[in-house]
Amino acid sequence: MQIGPHLLKNNLIVAPMAGVTDRPFRQLCKRMGAGMAVSEMVTSNSLLYGSAKTRRRANHEGEVEPISVQIAGSVPEMMAEAARYNADSGAQIIDINMGCPAKKVCNVMAGSALLQDESLVGRILEAVVQAVPSTPVTLKIRTGWDREHRNALAILRIAQESGIQALAIHGRTRACGYSGEAEYDTIKAVKAAARIPVIANGDITTPEKAKIVLDYTGADAVMIGRAAQGRPWLFREIGHFLAKGERLPPPEVAEIHQILLEHLDDLYSFYGQPAGLRMARKHIAWYTRGLADSAHFRHAMNRLESPREQLEAVNDFFWRTRERHNRLVYLDDSGPAHRQAA
Repeated sequence: MQIGPHLLKNNLIVAPMAGVTDRPFRQLCKRMGAGMAVSEMVTSNSLLYGSAKTRRRANHEGEVEPISVQIAGSVPEMMAEAARYNADSGAQIIDINMGCPAKKVCNVMAGSALLQDESLVGRILEAVVQAVPSTPVTLKIRTGWDREHRNALAILRIAQESGIQALAIHGRTRACGYSGEAEYDTIKAVKAAARIPVIANGDITTPEKAKIVLDYTGADAVMIGRAAQGRPWLFREIGHFLAKGERLPPPEVAEIHQILLEHLDDLYSFYGQPAGLRMARKHIAWYTRGLADSAHFRHAMNRLESPREQLEAVNDFFWRTRERHNRLVYLDDSGPAHRQAA
């Protein structure tokens, strides 16, 4: 798949997720087989550019290219300024967030709330594209505001006229949030009408589901978010399945233990203390959820107050798990929330 001058190594993309797709997670997913990872969204409010949180979100030092930065906002001029700022800071692709369903985002008419105002969508897209003429701009949306107002086809036309170079679509409306099941009919219709690459997103949790969605919609790529939390090797599994038509064996417990240790070390280095410790807790929970004794382990983990204690607890948990089992298997298609050792 190609976005502007950037040829991706495959068609597997990490979805931008607030509080998750920081540099350590993006690097890990790329190492495990993702072709591209989009940063968690950066505000278009120039007053916040200097904040430590925003600087971390825009930190791509040493990251495998291409570097895609997502910006969010509702004022065309501010979005244009944010695009220029991030392009000047090393972003090779600018992604515009019109898909986030969070109330705190939609309440300020950003994210998926923008889908209600197609005229404003057009002004934002044109302003951003014109602001960074040498940097490709992509767009992430939902199928519409609610089920009665699915306007993804109209947004596609606006996007193409504005110069957007790829469109990612989550198969839910803003009103759906993350409830129910994603639908792919809208994505299929958009792909059939598109002159630009279309990326399918939503409920892609297994290699088989990725192939089904690609085949049904005709999409150029799939974008994977929540299913990769605590399971970054999912990209490796999907890539192998798409290429060979067969599943890889589940990773051994020893490999998962090593991946988690490297991830934690990167988090501690990237955030420092105490932020690194807090960020590590949720990732540890995702890696271990559904395993024997993991509920008790996670409860105890949340009371630990240093990286040393955290690492000792992780090592102890995985050593005990390895004594009993060699591999982790998935009981169904729900991902890491439904795992057990076997």
